[in-house]
Amino acid sequence: MTETNLQDWVGRQESAEDWLRPQPARFLQATLDRDPDLAEGDALPPLWHWLYFLEARRASELGRDAHPKKGGFLPPVPLPRRMWAGGRFRFARPLILGRAASKRSTIASVTEKEGRSGKLCFVTVRHQLLQDGAPALTEEHDIVYRADPTPDAPAPTPERAPDGAEFSRRITPTEVMLFRYSALTFNGHRIHYDVDYARTVEGYDGLVFHGPLTATLLADLACAQAGRPLRAFSFRGLAPIAGPAPFDIEGRAEGDALTLWARRADGALAMRASAEF
Repeated sequence: MTETNLQDWVGRQESAEDWLRPQPARFLQATLDRDPDLAEGDALPPLWHWLYFLEARRASELGRDAHPKKGGFLPPVPLPRRMWAGGRFRFARPLILGRAASKRSTIASVTEKEGRSGKLCFVTVRHQLLQDGAPALTEEHDIVYRADPTPDAPAPTPERAPDGAEFSRRITPTEVMLFRYSALTFNGHRIHYDVDYARTVEGYDGLVFHGPLTATLLADLACAQAGRPLRAFSFRGLAPIAGPAPFDIEGRAEGDALTLWARRADGALAMRASAEF
């Protein structure tokens, strides 16, 4: 598949509608060991919109990793491993539970690169969420595709997480937490529940903690620290969190904004984020 072929997907669009039922949000509260008390009329916490607008795909339409096969809305990138690389969000107003909402998605860009570990392809999808006919949230979602690791490839040396955290929270992953979040987001990616696949095929140290869930927890930490609703949020995944070891989400004030990050048990920087209010 050539770059010219992949560029044909730029500008492709799709739309979806959903009713923002409280139940999925309450299930995520329970998954995070919180009282499941969200109800109709409450604001949906930031980044919890990933519980909605889910696409039902038949089992025969899934690829090796249990993601939907490429070549429909997403371009047919000829690289087998798919990861959530990052995202940027602008919040116009909260999404309200118990009401209908709509989502418009557009392929914004497709970029092929050569990285230290081989060929990479970045796909950026722009989503606009509306409720009652008015914009509520704009999201740019970065997906990275890459080749399978080779047995003799040296392990990358991750960046160290920064010091100087002013606030933090300890996160203890469990298999149940990963399973529940996969189920709530209808995410079949095997790296989150099939430890043999995660280790032997994709080269991770164990089950992989969801990048979107790490970002959600960082956004939640930012809101708890600031006591105000988010105006903008961005994150970038830098190293996977794999295995059962606890990790820390941390942050500090940078002027009127917050800089946040996820620190793995070995001190590596797993994710970097920024929050504006």
